[in-house]
Formats: sequence, C-alpha cells, structure tokens
Amino acid sequence: MKTKFFTAAVFAMALLAGTTSNFAQNKMMNEKTVMVGGAEMYPSKTIVENAVNSKDHTTLVAAVKAADLVETLQGDGPFTVFAPTNMAFEKLPMGTVESLLKPENKKTLQTILTYHVLAGKHSAADIMKDIKKGNGKPTYKTVSGGTLTAMMKGKKVMLMDENGGMATVTIADVNQSNGVIHVIDGVVLPK
Repeated sequence: MKTKFFTAAVFAMALLAGTTSNFAQNKMMNEKTVMVGGAEMYPSKTIVENAVNSKDHTTLVAAVKAADLVETLQGDGPFTVFAPTNMAFEKLPMGTVESLLKPENKKTLQTILTYHVLAGKHSAADIMKDIKKGNGKPTYKTVSGGTLTAMMKGKKVMLMDENGGMATVTIADVNQSNGVIHVIDGVVLPK
C-alpha cells in the first residue's frame, strides 16, 4: 500500500513539474522577442540570462564575468545597457580587450562596463524624446559616474562618450525582466 502511494505521489510531482515546465515554455513562446546574435531575447529573462545566448556578445559576457558584474546585472534594476558587439570590441587597439580581462585591471574594466549602463529603463522612444527636449544632445549619467550624450544622425540614435568617441544603436529596445538593452556598434569610453 505504501509503495503504491509513494509511486502515485512521485508520479503526481513529476506530472506537476512537467506541467509547470510546459507552462513556462508556453509563456516564453507567447513573448515578443527580439533576435540578437542568432538568439531570441526573452522579456521574462534578465539581462545576463539573455546576453549569454547572443553569439554577437561573447566578448561582453566574458568581460562582465571578469569584472564580477554578473550578480549586479541579474539584480532587480531596472537598467539600460548599451551592449557593444564583438565587432565593437575588435575596433579597440590590438591587445586592449586581453589586457582589460586580466585580474589586475578589474577595476578599470568595471568602470568601462558600468559606463555602458544607465540606472532606470530608457526605451528608444524615451531617448528620442529626450533628444528633442535636450536641443538635440541630452546627456545621461552612467552608473560609473560619467556622462554619455545621445543624438540623432539621420534616423539612427548615436551615443558620444566623454572623449568624442561615437557608437550607433543598431538594435533598440531589447526588453528584459530587469531593464532594456540597446545593441551598439562601438565601445564608449570614459575619460
């Protein structure tokens, strides 16, 4: 009798786990996703959970891990992340990325990565509204404490760093459970 009850209980728990899993899969199937780096980005996942699946952001993910920022970017947020692609990192002088990934450069890497992050969720529409209100060049305070300036070039949103370096938003409004990602084609750098 006990064996039948135990078997029935295990079966019921397995069925419930399968139903919960199916529910989660069905929920994700109904989400409005954006393709980034060959992977669907789900609004129900965190910035980190999505970024690790993008083939275009392996350098960024490695840098976030080396800088010990994974836990931060999995936090509640909300955050706005301007996410440079692998090709953006390749534009930096040869050896820069390798040097930044060394443990002794962790603090510098943290500063550079948090320079790509704004507190709060800033959609592309919000940024474009700020551009109109800010006489074409609103500035944003980054999590690192620096500033980024947004502007329009034709129909594209551009970012200018404190050194005059430029990056273009190539994919906007990749919504996450804890914020939004805007993919950019350059690495912006603080002074």
